[in-house]
Amino acid sequence: MEVKGTDKILVYTVKDRCRVCYTCVRECPVKAIRIINGQAEVMAERCIACGNCVNICSQGAKTFNKQVEEVEKLLKSDELVIAAVAPSFPAEFTEIDNNTEFVGMLKKLGFKGVVEVSFGADLVAREYKSLLSNNANKSFISSDCPAVVSCIRKHHPELTSSLAPIVSPMVAISRVLREKYVKPIKIVFIGPCIAKKGESDEVDNAITFTELRQLLMSKNINKYNIKPSEFDPPHAGKGSVFPVSHGLLNTMGKSADVTDCSVIVADGKKNFIDAITEYEKGNLKDKHLQLLCCDGCIMGPGMSKNGSRLNRRNKISTYSRDKLNKLNLADWYHQMQKYKTIDLHRSFDAVDCRIDKPSEEAINYALKRMGKNTPEDHLNCRACGYDTCRLHAIAIVNGFAEVEMCLPYSIEKMHQTISNLNISNEKLANARQALKQSEKLASMGQLSAGIAHELNNPLGVISMYSNILKEEANPDDPILEDLDLIVEQAERCKNIVGGLLNFARKNQVKPDKTDIVDFCRHSLNSVIIPENIEVNINTESTQIYAEIDKDQMMQVLSNLEKNAIDAMPSGGNLNVNILDKIDDIEIVISDTGSGIKEDDMDKIFTPFFTTKGIGKGTGMGLPLVYGIVKMHKGQINVVSNANPDNGPLGTKFIITLPKRTKISN
Repeated sequence: MEVKGTDKILVYTVKDRCRVCYTCVRECPVKAIRIINGQAEVMAERCIACGNCVNICSQGAKTFNKQVEEVEKLLKSDELVIAAVAPSFPAEFTEIDNNTEFVGMLKKLGFKGVVEVSFGADLVAREYKSLLSNNANKSFISSDCPAVVSCIRKHHPELTSSLAPIVSPMVAISRVLREKYVKPIKIVFIGPCIAKKGESDEVDNAITFTELRQLLMSKNINKYNIKPSEFDPPHAGKGSVFPVSHGLLNTMGKSADVTDCSVIVADGKKNFIDAITEYEKGNLKDKHLQLLCCDGCIMGPGMSKNGSRLNRRNKISTYSRDKLNKLNLADWYHQMQKYKTIDLHRSFDAVDCRIDKPSEEAINYALKRMGKNTPEDHLNCRACGYDTCRLHAIAIVNGFAEVEMCLPYSIEKMHQTISNLNISNEKLANARQALKQSEKLASMGQLSAGIAHELNNPLGVISMYSNILKEEANPDDPILEDLDLIVEQAERCKNIVGGLLNFARKNQVKPDKTDIVDFCRHSLNSVIIPENIEVNINTESTQIYAEIDKDQMMQVLSNLEKNAIDAMPSGGNLNVNILDKIDDIEIVISDTGSGIKEDDMDKIFTPFFTTKGIGKGTGMGLPLVYGIVKMHKGQINVVSNANPDNGPLGTKFIITLPKRTKISN
């Protein structure tokens, strides 16, 4: 007889709760989790509803199709509703002293009958025993775990014919109940398994033990406010040990001794996959496989979390021992004979959901996108959820994964982002400083221009009449010395006024195509370099051309180079670095001198500000430099350290000039 399943989506993601930890990817035995835009999504066509992702998701982002509301409506109807309880219930309801209290709670909930699926396990075990004895030359894979069956049908379709053609205990008890009751009934399976919800349409509804707890709590039903009751017949025998490892063998009465190698038992998400893989390779020839997806049904996803496996196994063992001690063997044997004719056979069809392996070219491209250029780059850290970098790359090509899932790749990308942010922050800080300086100097420039114009005329008059007086005075007149001093100081004032005009950007720029490398070398000839100072010019290009006003830019370089020399009275290094960029050139003049104090950094371009002694500087050199660079549509930035605790001392002026920027005069 064919067993038809349901089309319900059993496991899905609550996206708002997903924190993209990839734990579900790692724990899924068939890799049925797809990551899209950083969100985990269950692929229903590949999912085997094992519930591993539900168990391990700490955020509750993985959940399953719940049927509490449907069962509530069913219990309120006039239907004859029977509860078929999985044999693992003692491992879940450990707070209940005996099974009569548990049954009483279910009947108060509204179930008209409560039977144990264990009797179905007794029937199935007898069928398995007959199948194995009558097919000595053929090996089978147990078909009582719906997750295992789904795994084989979807991911190992060639093995579908090896599935034992026998129904599960749940389907077996449902067929028993349909035959027992003349009146139409509704069957609700209650157990530890999510996959049972989609196994067969012969069960009207399937809820987990956690859903049952929700129902009981909503109705305030507990062992203190119910009337104890026994399970309804047919009563089970050894089938009560079915949910633990080797449970089927024990129910069959077959020894689990290690010397009996005809049956291989494997449970747990990794072990059952390994067993199937070895079986598929032919390494387990002539062996029968008894497989459970969970570590026994007592650890199913429909059980409450944080339960101890050993404690649960002990509860099952104790319940089974007490049950067998009280079992009426004659009645049990009679029931087994009564339902002997029930058809427990079923067939399976393959539903191949495998995807063809991508080409090596596509895999290698995905690896390179993750920065895996050599075998040494394959860390196989499993942080992405896949066992190897290669498997991750295959998943990327298949559309199941994203490059960003690679932790080393993401960390490296984060470091690059942080580095870029630091550079951006530094540029932003420099831009703010430059803007602040520009605003201040713009006001100062207007003032300087006004002062220069006002001083030019009186200085001209003083200079002119001083020279007239010198011409009219006798050669031996003592007043000549005073007149020479007046002329000299007037000339000095005139130079200062000229500097103010340059600072105020009143001069014109006459750009000319110039070899900057040769120009920088020539600038050093206009300054006196002491023997204790070493000069270095560094450039990657022998010729770099830009349009500059040679005379004015010579003032810029010679001023900066002279300041650098003055900052190193005890000797040091003067470095001129020339960088060729796409549209700009960068000239960096640095020294290993005493540096500029932090408090003075925002004043250095202010007219008349100087750190030199009286008579050694006018404070117009750097403002003149600033004005000329700005007239060339360039930028000038300063980096300096005057504190030995912060590293090497020294100052660095960075001048950036456009190569071919049109300069408005």
